[in-house]
Amino acid sequence: MPMQCPRGAVMVDVEGTTLTEAERQRLCHPLVGGVILFRRNFESIAQLTALTAEIHALRSPALIVAVDHEGGRVQRFLPGFTRLPPMQVLGEQWDTDPAAATQTAEDVGEVLAAELRACGVDLSFTPVLDVDWGRCAVIGNRAFHRDPQVITALALALQRGLLRGGMASCGKHFPGHGWVEGDSHHVIPTDERSLAALHVDDLIPFAQLAQAGMAAVMPAHVVYPAVDAAPAGFSRRWLQTILREELGFSGTIFSDDLCMEGASAAGDIVARAHAALAAGCDMALVCNRPDLADALLATLDYTPPATLAARMAAMAGQGEVATWQARLTQPDFVARQARVAALAMPPTALQGPAVGEAA
Repeated sequence: MPMQCPRGAVMVDVEGTTLTEAERQRLCHPLVGGVILFRRNFESIAQLTALTAEIHALRSPALIVAVDHEGGRVQRFLPGFTRLPPMQVLGEQWDTDPAAATQTAEDVGEVLAAELRACGVDLSFTPVLDVDWGRCAVIGNRAFHRDPQVITALALALQRGLLRGGMASCGKHFPGHGWVEGDSHHVIPTDERSLAALHVDDLIPFAQLAQAGMAAVMPAHVVYPAVDAAPAGFSRRWLQTILREELGFSGTIFSDDLCMEGASAAGDIVARAHAALAAGCDMALVCNRPDLADALLATLDYTPPATLAARMAAMAGQGEVATWQARLTQPDFVARQARVAALAMPPTALQGPAVGEAA
């Protein structure tokens, strides 16, 4: 019987393709609420399905299993999965045929979600809502477009596809990572623009998707000093005043990886988690440092708010794994897979970490 325990407010990772006994114990800690998977956790579809089933069987309600699986160079699982195009391809298609681009975005969302759900994965951290300013290499072709209205239209279409595939959406990197040149894996980027300037472009997709039922948001490890001295993921002004109160977002807020350099200004891992949760994050991510994850779980004194249970329940994938496995064989879905695969980049280009993720 799985252990009965509410989902906690920390998301951790695992090292390999199966769970060790130490990892099982870590995942049963009451503060843990989810697991994020990386490329190293994938060997085959059968192995991945067994791994997610093992994770889900540990607790009730089951831990949320998430992955950064956007398309293009940020696609964690490859053999046996449809190669997904970078989102910039959809923006380029919009410039010549908006209706076709909208349908393609829906197809990408459904294929992305259904293939992951067929392996037991609950959530992919997508779509990227950053504006393509042509300045930020770590975002680059992960962004849909320069025009925030085009980003919104394509992201809404992708969200419809994700929902058809049994998966919620998670917009990132609030309030926009596209202007800064630094990579928040390695530095603390600074965006000097005013809040008014951000409202003109970067905040538009987040605002419109918040009104359209976007289920989750991941903030950027970027400082916007004209708004707040703290990075967005540690800022009550950004998360509570602007995102929740002004934009009307009511879903889950995931921190970006608290082990990134962009989070270092908040202090050690416990201070970082406290700062993120106090600012308004619902879930604190600790990636690629099991030693820090254990230190946090041993030390963090935190009682999740009553809202966490419902918000995390909304992150759980919909439908049974067997149902999605059957869906993958249906002719209309196979046709969608073929259309999506035809737009994808060559396999050699499908590499590189996402913001907050590592290979």
